[in-house]
Amino acid sequence: MTIKFKQNLGKKEIIENLSSVIGFSSKNIQKITQEIIEIIASDLKDKKKINLKNLGTLRVVFKKERDGRNPKTNEKFKISSRNTVQFKASESLKKKLN
Repeated sequence: MTIKFKQNLGKKEIIENLSSVIGFSSKNIQKITQEIIEIIASDLKDKKKINLKNLGTLRVVFKKERDGRNPKTNEKFKISSRNTVQFKASESLKKKLN
């Protein structure tokens, strides 16, 4: 069975592909996918590190306030401090890609 992938893979395409491979209804796959996303978001909000074997690690990183510049107008402004999500690919994923 060949799965057709678009260049940018969205949640809808993931659900369709999983449904065709596993054989569950799209509605069930959609519920499962949404629950997985909510669990990941909740754990990241609690500052937990998420390790997905053979894929990589997601973690929350704090970025300090810094100066920014609009490249078109050279106008300077402050970029506020914030939490952001960082993804580090696993070694097995890097090997598959190269």
